[in-house]
Amino acid sequence: MTGSRRSSVLLSALVVPLVLLLASCVSSKSQAFKLSFLPSTPAPVESTFEEPPTIASSLYSNETPNLIQRALATPPRPPEADSRIFKAEGYFEAGRKLYQQDDLEGARREFDAAIDTLLSAPENIPDRQRLERRLDQMAETIYRYDLEGLGSGATQPEVVYDKTPLDEILQLTFPTDPNLRPKVKEEIAATVSQLPLEANDAVLSYIHYFSTDRGHKTLVGGLRRAGRYRSLIQRILDEEGVPQELIFLAQAESGFLPRARSYKAAVGMWQFVQFRGREYGLNQTPTSDDRMDPEKATRAAARHLHDLYATFGDWYLAMAAYNCGPYCVEHAVQHTGYADFWELSRLNVLPKQTANYVPLILAMTIMAKNPKDYDLEGLDLDEPVRYDSVDIDAPTHLALIADATERPVSEIQDLNPAILKLVAPAGYQLRVPPGTAAAVRTTLETIPASHRASWRVHRVLDGETLDAIAHRYATPASSISAVNKKMRVPEAGDLLVIPASYPQRASSHPSSTAARQRKVSHRTVASRPSTASPYKTAALTTKHRPTAN
Repeated sequence: MTGSRRSSVLLSALVVPLVLLLASCVSSKSQAFKLSFLPSTPAPVESTFEEPPTIASSLYSNETPNLIQRALATPPRPPEADSRIFKAEGYFEAGRKLYQQDDLEGARREFDAAIDTLLSAPENIPDRQRLERRLDQMAETIYRYDLEGLGSGATQPEVVYDKTPLDEILQLTFPTDPNLRPKVKEEIAATVSQLPLEANDAVLSYIHYFSTDRGHKTLVGGLRRAGRYRSLIQRILDEEGVPQELIFLAQAESGFLPRARSYKAAVGMWQFVQFRGREYGLNQTPTSDDRMDPEKATRAAARHLHDLYATFGDWYLAMAAYNCGPYCVEHAVQHTGYADFWELSRLNVLPKQTANYVPLILAMTIMAKNPKDYDLEGLDLDEPVRYDSVDIDAPTHLALIADATERPVSEIQDLNPAILKLVAPAGYQLRVPPGTAAAVRTTLETIPASHRASWRVHRVLDGETLDAIAHRYATPASSISAVNKKMRVPEAGDLLVIPASYPQRASSHPSSTAARQRKVSHRTVASRPSTASPYKTAALTTKHRPTAN
């Protein structure tokens, strides 16, 4: 081995131990650095052992987890009245569909089942009032189907006038209960009213009358009907800046019947004579009378009352003038020198019905604002009248609208009480059941304007043939095919134009007599005091009360 090689080996032998020594020093310093930040070792603690508490093995044996309870819980049953109404609605809807298909026997069974479901309810069933109201509505609708057929309306009278239930009351005088005075004075003191209220003998006599069985039924009947138009009237009275309590003028005038009519030809819910109606924009034509339009007449009445108050400066005199005419009140004031309604009444210079008119309205106001004291709480009010509007640009038969909406003609008439004929005039804004405006517009677009006063439409049902449809409308099948060129073979759901007028249809639906007899024997008089039964007849009735609005 050379000297140089021996020196390399020796150097390597010296370097390796030196590297290991240095690495050991670095490692020990690093470990010492790390340990300098750790907490010191805690002193040993003597451990103790405690026995766990004794838990009964059956502690939760009788409990079910909440989620399981929810899953297994029986849902609450609806009240019996709700259950019966729901069941009756099912029968009724099934009957209506069968009626559309001309299955009169099937429709009779379903309609009868609907009526029987409601009639068989126990006398003491909770919420019976609501059940009876639905029974009234359902029975009347069935009767309309019986009279008209679905949309035929061939024998439906053009207009039927109503007699107000308050007709005779204004001609009478009633005794006063002296025990009422303190109670009524307390009620007035606690009542918020835009209209000044009084507790004199005249007002107390009407409160006494409306507290009797007969008077209470009359009052309740009007208040229930008010539900149809209350929101409409309140909105308009507010917009015209007159007291909300003037809504009771409509109850005194007509009992909220849009087609009420007096022997002096005062017409409508607010009882306008022709000339006064025209003064406030209520036009009359051979085909329509705006005095019977609830919205237009209410607007006119509110403006008329506003003007009367501006003339007399007193709401009692304004109401009296509304009833007998402003000239009558002006003459009484000039003749006596008293611009005070109660003084004019005492001096007998106002017509008797006018002298009774203002106290009657005040009595109804006081009672309605204190319902708990007069058994008027929780009344089942009529549903508000709701509708869509369609502009009519050509004379259009209401039966065509009934075809398009699949409703009886009388229902279309009720939504449009101002229409005097069965044909709506061009330019009229027709009201149709909610949700049917699109169907009506589609129907009108399919029929030439010149034929809308006579032609029909028919929605094809399952299994119907063209010959069967032609037979139903007494129209040749070739004529139906000719006006429906794009439709070779009609299919279920197709809308056919029928070039024919309105065929006669027997109104002896098998369910009509039975349903009517069962319903009349069970109905409550208070539900519709203006009629002897829940069904309107074809007879024309009129009210007999003079007025000079």
